[in-house]
Formats: sequence, C-alpha cells, structure tokens
Amino acid sequence: MAMSEQTVTAIKSYQNQAQVLVKNYIIADPFIPYTSILAGLLACKVVYDLTQLISTFYFKAYNGLTKIQRMEWNNRGISTVHAIFITALSLYYVFWSDLFSDQQHTGPITFRSSWLSNFGLGVSVGYFLADLGMIFWLYPSLGGMEYVVHHSLSGIAVAYSMFSGEGQLYTYMVLISEVTTPEINMRWYLDTAGMKRSTTYLVNGVIIFFAWLIARILLFVYMFYHVYLHYDQVIPSI
Repeated sequence: MAMSEQTVTAIKSYQNQAQVLVKNYIIADPFIPYTSILAGLLACKVVYDLTQLISTFYFKAYNGLTKIQRMEWNNRGISTVHAIFITALSLYYVFWSDLFSDQQHTGPITFRSSWLSNFGLGVSVGYFLADLGMIFWLYPSLGGMEYVVHHSLSGIAVAYSMFSGEGQLYTYMVLISEVTTPEINMRWYLDTAGMKRSTTYLVNGVIIFFAWLIARILLFVYMFYHVYLHYDQVIPSI
C-alpha cells in the first residue's frame, strides 16, 4: 500500500531532524565524551540483560547458581564484551590507523586524537563506571579493594586521555592488554560450571599463557621501545 505524499514528507522531516540531532549534538566534538560515556553505561546494561537471558535458556549450570554467582556471571559477560570491543579498536589504532602514523605530519603523536578515538575511550570509561558501581553494590562479592583501586585508576587514566586528547596512542596500547580478559572470564565460567577438569579448561589455560605473554609482557616492551623512538615527541606531554 503506497504512502501518501503527506506521510512521506513527515518521514523525511523526522529523518532530517534526526540527522541534525546526531550531527550537532551526539557526535559533535564537545558532546562526544559525554555521549560515549552514556553509550558505554547503556551498553553495559544491555549486555548484562542479554547475558542473563541467554544463560537462562542455554546454560544448565546457570540456573543452579546462587544469586550472587548469577550476578557475577552476568557481570563477567559485560567485561568480556568490553574487552573484545576495546581490544579490536586498540589494535586498529595502534597498528593500522593513519591517525598515529609516522607518515602523518600533524604534530606530535601524543597530541593526536579523533572523534572516533575519543568515543572509544568514552565507552571504556562508561564500562569502568558501571563495573565500579557493581563492585560497590555487591562489595566485596565481586572483588575487594584491589579491584576498586584498579578500576578507579584505569577509569581516571582513560578519562584524562579522552578529555585532554593527550597520550591516546599509548592509552590504546595499554588497553590491548584487555585481550586476556575473555580467557580469564572463561576460566571462571568453566570452573563455576564444574568443568575444571575438562579439555576446554586446559586449552583455555594455554591460551591465557600466550595471551598474557604477548599482551602483558611483550606489548609493554614494544611500548617502551616506541616511546624511546619518539622521545622528542613524548617529552612535551610530560
């Protein structure tokens, strides 16, 4: 059934208004930090609910857990999705994007940023805020003071890089280490589900070892080497 000319005009009007809203507010530079943090918080809520829904129907062990264990199960779903998202974005900016390339002559690499790099960091800040909220709410079931300190310092560092636009390349380098989070969460899932003696648990342990070696040790060696090569650009930001 064909739409009337009046209906088509109304739809186009709403589309134009939506485009103006997105362009002038949601992805406008002054609003990107706040929009991205809100997006991160909302994404955490959505992932939490989806993890709960999927686990209820597809994982038998889930329904046998205590209330606190189910909440931690769902919370680890959030951290897994965040880790995948931020690791993929970090790998792109560190190894493939032209934004921090030496071929670019747009000033020191420590002062380069874009709306997308700011948005990605903002989503990560939203995650840290949501996770901190969960930790405080269920304290100390989801982790003790060491978790509070870790998440607080991480969130503050990422937020500073986002709002100031400084050191985003090295912030993304550090965030690549989140690649180990899904494997660590998987170990907890398998242990909680009573599969600690399974082959999957063993294979996951081997993956953790190599992921930790690459992302938590070799990557930091590369980062310090990169700082050494770009020492003259790094010094002004210290």
